[in-house]
Amino acid sequence: MSDLSMLINGLKLPAENNATFERCNPLDGTVATRAAAASPADAVRAVEAAAQAFKTWGDSGPGERRALLLKAAEMLEARLPQFIEAMAAETGATGMWAGFNVMLAAGIVREAAALTTMVSGEVIPSDVPGSLAMGIRQPAGVVLGIAPWNAPIILGVRAIATPLACGNTVVFKSSENCPRTHQLIVEAFVDAGFPPGVVNSISNAPADAGAVVEAMVAHPAVRRVNFTGSTRVGRIIAQTCARYLKPVVLELGGKAPLVLLDDADIDDAVNAAAFGSFANSGQICMSTERIIVDRKIADEFVRKFAAKAGALPLGDPRKPEPVVLGSVIGMATVHHCNALIEDALAQGATLVCGGKAGSTLMPATVLDHVTPKMRIYHEETFGPVKCVVRVNGTQEAIACANDNEYGLAAAVFGRDIARAFNVARKIESGICHVNAPTVHDEAQMPFGGVKGSGMGRFGGKAGIAEFTDLRWITIQTTPRHYPF
Repeated sequence: MSDLSMLINGLKLPAENNATFERCNPLDGTVATRAAAASPADAVRAVEAAAQAFKTWGDSGPGERRALLLKAAEMLEARLPQFIEAMAAETGATGMWAGFNVMLAAGIVREAAALTTMVSGEVIPSDVPGSLAMGIRQPAGVVLGIAPWNAPIILGVRAIATPLACGNTVVFKSSENCPRTHQLIVEAFVDAGFPPGVVNSISNAPADAGAVVEAMVAHPAVRRVNFTGSTRVGRIIAQTCARYLKPVVLELGGKAPLVLLDDADIDDAVNAAAFGSFANSGQICMSTERIIVDRKIADEFVRKFAAKAGALPLGDPRKPEPVVLGSVIGMATVHHCNALIEDALAQGATLVCGGKAGSTLMPATVLDHVTPKMRIYHEETFGPVKCVVRVNGTQEAIACANDNEYGLAAAVFGRDIARAFNVARKIESGICHVNAPTVHDEAQMPFGGVKGSGMGRFGGKAGIAEFTDLRWITIQTTPRHYPF
């Protein structure tokens, strides 16, 4: 069990009145972490430390920022064993998933390092004689980053790295479900040599989240907010930011469709569907949630997919035997998924593998013949329970893919690449892959959704645009004529 402090201005500090909260292991209920339970006053202290540090960090050169980011990537990789242990204890994640998180997170930091010399602008032609007009990007100030538990290292690092590369300072609010995992990230940045106050972190008890976040958003020094999490909480964050006129980047929930056209390579699609559906037990924003299959190939696909899904190993991630499906985050997920299974079966769906669970070790479960009248057709499961929807033809497949409030990730399988690409263009999502799984991320890509899946983009040059201010600055190089 770990005892955690806040990290503010380079110092490990207790919360006000030494308040703490506990995070328990989802499998056996043992205490995994005891962390500082920040108050709104603690949150303001973190923001003020970041604001003070910005006075010098905002003027740092790209070479300095690049060197520190590259060192931070090394520090993250060196903590792989601690990350594996912390994620298994706090979230029930497998070692495979933790390792993937560390690998991609280090790549995100290295990509951010490359971005330091890409924070640029342009000269814009002016109609005023002798006026040199420029669009210049500058760091915004203090950035508040809020990350979830499901891909904790990837999403935690994403909330920090590009803002730092652009010259901002950061206050990182860890998830109540994985405070130790998230503090390891900040410790890596501190140990890399970032100056005090440039990267700060706080943790809070679940009941205090709203007050803590609002105290930071309300602070005049906070100039950007980024949040990754559920659509329900994202709406609350957006409303809070709107009250204080703070720009926000939101990456929210998803109900990713995987569309199989009638000419799809079925074996390839089965492998992609299994990976996209059951990596991290389906607890990924990009997880395949609805498999939309042309009736011409549905029987063969379902038979092969059920066989593969049913054979995926399930077990306690803390034990030495390798597993694909570990524990889900808690019994609330189990109850939610069980209710969706019951509802679907009561209304005519067919269970082809898996089934209801009695613990957080949930088996890979597939429901066939799902229709719009069933809850699972519309609701995000965020667990290893997936549905197959059978359709007639391309237009029905597109309509089904778009029949949802979400729009984050999607995928289309078909041998006719031109047709599959045109289908991909008509799907309402921020991300879509042809002949590849819905779960895919690269640090340099513009990552984000549409509709209920959020707004704004993380990654690459899109991230620079989100975390800088674009200013119009002119220099009058010759005498200027005035009308009076």
